[in-house]
Amino acid sequence: MHNQPNLTDRATLTRFRERARRMGNAAMFLQEDAADEIKERLNEVNRAFTAPAIVTPFPEIWLKRFPDATVTPDEDTLNLEACAFDLVIHAMSLHWANDPVGQLVQCRRALRPDGMFIGALFGGQTLAELRVALAEAEVALTGGLSPRVVPMGEIRDLGGLLQRAGFALPVADSALKTVSYRDLPHLMSDLRAMAEGNALASRRKTIPCRALFKTAAEIYTNSFGTDDQRINASFEVIFLTGWAPAENQQKPLRPGSATARLADILGATEHPIDNKS
Repeated sequence: MHNQPNLTDRATLTRFRERARRMGNAAMFLQEDAADEIKERLNEVNRAFTAPAIVTPFPEIWLKRFPDATVTPDEDTLNLEACAFDLVIHAMSLHWANDPVGQLVQCRRALRPDGMFIGALFGGQTLAELRVALAEAEVALTGGLSPRVVPMGEIRDLGGLLQRAGFALPVADSALKTVSYRDLPHLMSDLRAMAEGNALASRRKTIPCRALFKTAAEIYTNSFGTDDQRINASFEVIFLTGWAPAENQQKPLRPGSATARLADILGATEHPIDNKS
């Protein structure tokens, strides 16, 4: 069996993260927002977690919200003891994983029965505008394309990963945030400060010509510019929730076992689907 090529150049990603720390985590507002959101979601769960763990390359951000947590970096092999935790948080790094299912399986194994997993990561709508601008610019200048933005999963596919990893009661939802920037160079500067630069293993290693980013900036402004002469950038954060299986755990109803129709509950008119092609 052939090994799958790695998505991520881990040495480059580590270098980017070290650079972001030297910059003082100045642009980590999306990490901060995700940490606050997870903290709020956990407050709504009717349970006290006494043995949490967090998978993150930026412990200084997450330990402010979860000071008693065990922290481990998002290496391919997670340093988490089996059945040792009642909560595992995978914090805004799963989109860089070479084996996301393997990461989730390791998180599940680290949980005690009926322990909770919650993860946050960037989803497929993230930087949609930048992808378009770079792709159009590169095709116009070179006639080809090279990988420049990490591919990010769609919410339906990511929810399926929870099931593949063996989690019970899997749930996936997302939040789309729009951030305004003065221009493309300022967006690129923020991405460097977030440690979200191009660390793809398949990226072109040569330095791109200046014309690429100049042309991309023009396309970006023309296609996604705002009335106040700025540009918008989309960031989709997907939240994944699941539970380590347990004997006394709530089970989802079997399909067809409901005793009431959803249309009746909602007071809506039901429209049968025409299956004819």
